[in-house]
Amino acid sequence: MEIPYTVEVRRDTGLTNGRIGIWLFLASEVMLFGALFASYILIRTGAVSWPRGDTILDVPLATFNTLVLISSSVTMVMAWASLMRHRFGTFRIYMGLTILFGFVFLTVKYFEYSHHLHIGEVPSTNNFLAIYYTLTGLHMLHVAGGMAVNAYLWGPGAKLWQTNPQWFTNRVEHSGLFWHFVDLVWIFLFPTLYLL
Repeated sequence: MEIPYTVEVRRDTGLTNGRIGIWLFLASEVMLFGALFASYILIRTGAVSWPRGDTILDVPLATFNTLVLISSSVTMVMAWASLMRHRFGTFRIYMGLTILFGFVFLTVKYFEYSHHLHIGEVPSTNNFLAIYYTLTGLHMLHVAGGMAVNAYLWGPGAKLWQTNPQWFTNRVEHSGLFWHFVDLVWIFLFPTLYLL
């Protein structure tokens, strides 16, 4: 059975169904994180006093994690570009690096969380830590989800390259859009929580 508008674009939108679907999904994600950021702003502006993130959180570690995620966005683009040039072996290298960078990010967050929990800085300590754990925890779930999809495309899902390279390339592009969104959210989280 042929699924329409998987490779060819729709006449009414100029996009494939997959691209429309991922953009609609990302719009819902923007609303989710937007509501959380708005809640943070309302709670912070209404508070009599508010701790600075750089006095509680590890800014150098978060800066390292920011560089890791930015690097992962670059490798994700390179993975997709490799497929556009029909270089499947190069795709596997770049996608593997993207997954590895995601793993490094989650490992650093694990150690950061462990430190805070060890010294008794739990979500119930204050509103700042409650928001910190909520926003970064949700972000980590998105990183893990993106890694799972990328790992599938790197591993068993890569069989589609042999039968229909265009479909496979489109799926990598859609996964890449989600991955870039996750990185963009961190670009907003980092200064908001760690620097202000």
